Parts: sequence; C-alpha cells; structure tokens
Amino acid sequence: KCRYLGDFISVQCAALKFEYVFPLSLSLSFSPSLSLSLSLCVLQVCGGAALDSRAEQCAAFNTQEFMGRLYDWEPFTEVGADKQCELTCRPTGYRFYVRQAERVRDGTPCFNVSTNDVCVGGQCLTEGCDGVLGSGSVIDKCGVCGGRESSCRKVTGSFQNTSVPLGYHKILDIPPGATFINITERRASPNYLAMRSGTGASVVNGRWAVDPPGEYQAGGTTFTYTRPRAQAEGQEEKGESLAAPGPTTTQLQLYVSTAAQEGIQFNLFKQTQTRALWTPERSRPRGSSRNARIPPRTDLPPDTQPPFVWRRGGLTECSASCGKGEVSHLEILCINRHTDQEVPERKCDSAAKPVPEEEPCNTHPCPPFWEASAWSECSVSCGLGVQQRQLQCRQSFGNRSTMVHPQRCASLTPPESTQACQLRLCSHWEVGSDWSTCSVDCGLGKRTRSVRCVSDHGSVVNDKECNSRLRPQGTEECNMGPCVTNWYFTNWSNTCSAQCGPGVQKREVVCLTRGGGREGEGGGDCTVEKPAEMKACNAGPCVPTTMWYSSPWTQCNVPCGNGTQRRDIICVQKMGNDFTVVPASECANLDKPPAVQECEMGECQPQWFTTEWSACSRSCGKGLQMREVRCLTPDKQHSHDCDSTTKPEQEQICNTIPCSPQVADENCRDRRHNCVMVVQARLCVYSYYKTACCASCTQSAQRTKRH
Repeated sequence: KCRYLGDFISVQCAALKFEYVFPLSLSLSFSPSLSLSLSLCVLQVCGGAALDSRAEQCAAFNTQEFMGRLYDWEPFTEVGADKQCELTCRPTGYRFYVRQAERVRDGTPCFNVSTNDVCVGGQCLTEGCDGVLGSGSVIDKCGVCGGRESSCRKVTGSFQNTSVPLGYHKILDIPPGATFINITERRASPNYLAMRSGTGASVVNGRWAVDPPGEYQAGGTTFTYTRPRAQAEGQEEKGESLAAPGPTTTQLQLYVSTAAQEGIQFNLFKQTQTRALWTPERSRPRGSSRNARIPPRTDLPPDTQPPFVWRRGGLTECSASCGKGEVSHLEILCINRHTDQEVPERKCDSAAKPVPEEEPCNTHPCPPFWEASAWSECSVSCGLGVQQRQLQCRQSFGNRSTMVHPQRCASLTPPESTQACQLRLCSHWEVGSDWSTCSVDCGLGKRTRSVRCVSDHGSVVNDKECNSRLRPQGTEECNMGPCVTNWYFTNWSNTCSAQCGPGVQKREVVCLTRGGGREGEGGGDCTVEKPAEMKACNAGPCVPTTMWYSSPWTQCNVPCGNGTQRRDIICVQKMGNDFTVVPASECANLDKPPAVQECEMGECQPQWFTTEWSACSRSCGKGLQMREVRCLTPDKQHSHDCDSTTKPEQEQICNTIPCSPQVADENCRDRRHNCVMVVQARLCVYSYYKTACCASCTQSAQRTKRH
C-alpha cells in the first residue's frame, strides 16, 4: 500500500519486514502484492521556534481575498472530532470561521487526541506501539507490543497481620521483569508503604523519614506514590498506593511500617520464564500493634538512627501580600544529630532528603479591583465606530480571583468601557470619464473609461479599499458595423516627370476596409475597377540651354598646411533631360565658375621617416634586416614629439627558408627553393622531385630509417 505523508511517502512491506520513506520527487513503482502501512517519520529537527503545521496552512490564505477583503488566518480547532482533519481557519480578531479545505495536508497532527495522532487522507490515525499509524497495536500486560499476555502471568496477593511489631516489616519481593505493579492499602490507616532497592538503599519512606507523594525512580521504572486525602463525610477514605508500569530490571523490596490493620492488596505481572520471588513474611507474636504513625526512635532494631539527618532552614518571604501566598524553606541542611551543627550534604542519605514544602501565608483577602475584558470588534467596517468591553469587579481569595458584587468596587474609578474606533476610511467607486471612442472603425472593438476608488473625503485611494464586486466596468466591447472595402488614393504629384515635353504624373492607390485594414496588393478584394495610378502631362516644348557644369572638388594637395583644390569646368547644352558637351565658346556669355581654390589642412606635425631595409644578414635559415627610423618636423629637423605608438619597426626577420641539408655527395643539392614543401607533400617518391630536391629528400629518407 502507498499513502502520502506530507512531502514524503512511507512504504512498508509486511512480508519482508522493511520500511522506507521516500521524497515525492522520486519516481517509484511497487508490486501490487506488497502491502503498505503508514508510520510517522522525522527527517531532522527544525531549528528555531516550533512550526505549527495548521497555522502554516491557514496563513497560505492571507494573500487571497475573502468576501472582498484580506484577512490574517489562524487555526480554529473548536470543531467536532469528525472534522479535526478539515482545514478550518478563523480570521485573527474575528468571531467567524471558514473551512478553507476539505482536508489538511497529510502528516498534520490531529487535535483533542494524543500527540502522536496525525491526519492522513482526511482521517485521524492513531499511532500504535509498533509505530504504524492505524495499526491499533497496544502494549499488553507483559510489556510486549501487540502481545496477547501469553509471555507472563498475573501474580496477586494480600497482606494482613495484626500481630507484627512496630517498625518496618517486609511483605513482598518484586522480581526483575515485573510489569503493571500496583500495591494499595484497602482502606486508610496510620501506616506507611516503604520500598528499598535490592541492595538495601531506601527508595520511598526509608530511614524513619516520610517522603511526599510523587514519582520515584527505582529498578529501571518510575513508581508513583500517592497518599490519601481527607474525604467528605460518609465517603470511605482510600489508603496509600505504589504503582509502576515496569518492567523492572532489578529486584525490589516492599515494606510497611507497623501493622497493616486494614490489609494491603498487591498485583503484578511477571515473565513466565522467571520464577516468582515474592514471599509474604511470617508474623512474629509481639502483642497488639499501635494505631499511630511511627515517630523517630532509636530503640527499634530494624533500622538504626543515622548520626546525620536533614533539617529545614529558614523561610522565604511570602509570595503574596494578600489573598493567601506561600512560603518555603530557603534550604535543606544536613545536621549532625548529636551536635546540631551543619555538615557536608554527602554525609546525609540523599534518598531521604525531604522535598521543600510550601506553607500558606497572608491569607487575608486582597482589595477588590476592576478587570476589563478585551475590546470587541469595531461596530462598523469603515468610518467612525465604537468598541465595547465588559467590566467585572473581582477580588483575590487564596491563589485565585473571583467575580464579586460591583458595589465592592464603588469607591474605585472604573476603566472606560467604550472607545471610538476606525478600521479604515469609507470609500466608493467613481466613474472618472465618459466612454472613449471605439478602437476600430468597423467590426468589433473595445472602448474604455476611467474607474477609480475614492474615499468619502474625495481623495483617490488604492483599489483594495473598495469592494471589488461592486466595481463598475472599465472596458466593454463596441460594434461599429460591418467592414466594407473600397479604393483609396492620394492626390496627383505636383510636377510632371519631365521638365519639358511629354511626361507623367503619379498617385498611390490602395484597397482598404473602412477599419483601415489593407486587403491585398492586387486589389482583388475591391469589387470596382482600380483607379489609374498615372496620367500623361506636358511641360511645353523643350528649348536648348547652355550652362557651365562643375565637377566635385578634389582633395587638398597637401596633408597639412595650406594647399589647393581643383575641379573640372565644362560647357554643356541641356535639351529636356539630355546633356551634351559643347565648346567653351558657347558659354562665353556666362560667368565661368573658378576651377581652383585654396584649402587649409591644419598645422603640420612632426612625423616618422624611415630608410630602406638593409640586406638580409643571412641567405637562408632566418636572417635579419634593419633600417633607420627618425622623427622629423615639417622643416626636416629632428624632433621627439612623434607618437611612439605609431613608430615603424626598425628590424624584421628575413630569409626564413631553411638552408639546404648537408649530404656527403657534393652533386646532391637542392635546385629549387620550395624543397621543404616537396618533402612535406611526400613528393620525393617521384624521380623529378627526387633529383630537383636531392639534399632534402635524402635527409628525409635518413630520418625515416632512424625512426
């Protein structure tokens, strides 16, 4: 079986006796024959304050609007047990609650039940003693989880003897492994139950000291010691009792002080493999017992009075000035019984050290006082309202206070029971503008208008201050009727395409819908014939005219300083859009534009000059060339003002071709400059290259043989 546990899944195989807890991020598959049971799991202890799972799930709704506004949600647990696995939340400071989800997250603790019960799948499952949720396994009387009380047997008995001497009398040995131990006086008596360990050390009421009721550790378990309280008249008084769940790990001894007049009933469960060790002791004839509690004495043989005893010291101040306070002893001292002097605590029996007891003091009643409850909710949700609270006249008696008649507080000034409140300003929606024009010229479109939240004082506030359900529409659809297509065109161009003679005028023609959409370049969607885009025009007969034509200016003839620029000037004849070059005499009557003009390129700066490269220092095998580099001014004087980053190189490598290899045969030499490439291309296998590059091919063959 597989069930979710929060962000994890618990898988238990009953047949193979294994159990795993996987995160939900894993992709799992299981055999249908396996069965799964749910168990609690803790991956690690969370740091910081404890996290309330229900509070976390309720707080997730803090950002979601409920009934038009936001609330801070907290868990609400005052529901029936059948609804404790639903997520019920209440707004902080309000009196209503809401079921936010049909079920809480799996693994969330239940309420109104034990602390280990959790909700899974909307149901509250109880953890069994085997750690499995909903298994119903409990610990039996033998201390075995899920057992059937088959590994132990019940031992019962009673002790009643009226002829035992004064003092401590052993009545039972409690064996190791005993469970569900219960020793009870049948009725109240002046006697005490006492217990010692197997080594004789006192556990409860030993060494003539009476211990207060409470829990005491002994034999690997916890014994609860109770003492009877005064009962109402006509009710039977109960006696003392000692009880422990067990199992015990060592043998313990049960005693009673003086004779047990009303008898002592005991029962326990012991393991079947362990033999019973308890035996009621035989009585010794010694007259009648005394029906009184045993005062400290030194003439009784069972126990010898120790020389060092515990004694209470001084008292603290009263915890209250009225209405019954409490005082306690500042300390418990270890005293030498013979000298009454304080000695180190290690000399006294630590098991017999009395617990500090508190005593009542200043029991007279305290003066009355007014007590105010919490303020109620504001009477209105917005604007000025009123809050109220209840006032009670109270008076302390003992360690609690109670409500008394208001007349007792008549002399006191009561607190205010009402006060003004204002949760927020009242606000409403206001339409700030008319509807806009429709977003289209035809068909369906949208139109908008301004809607804002305005306070009763007239100021614009956040939209959250108004009820969102009452907000007027800010946008709506609009229908401008069916869209129709038609031809649209511009005006004719202002000028003819030719300055003289025949030409054309143009305009742009498009097919559009009434909404502005273009319906195709060819106008196929327009039903009527497309209007003309061009028409003929005539600017009149063409008359030849002559004019000077100037070309663009050339660049300045100097890089710096003053220089000149030139351009070509020719005489042309224009007929319409055609130009013809004619003799310059035809333009003699016109002013000729200048063909030369001065230009200024700015002040000349020093620049780098170089000599020619020298001859290479080597004819092969990478040589070196050098040249002189100087910085000169425009008047050819040495200068240091040139830009060092643009300085030309003074040296360069040359003749990088490897020199011909040395071979024994003087006639075997390289006759070509590219013999290195011949070797790299493996052309030495051909007779031509082998002869032309004899030295390189021979040396390559020798290297191949060595390798």
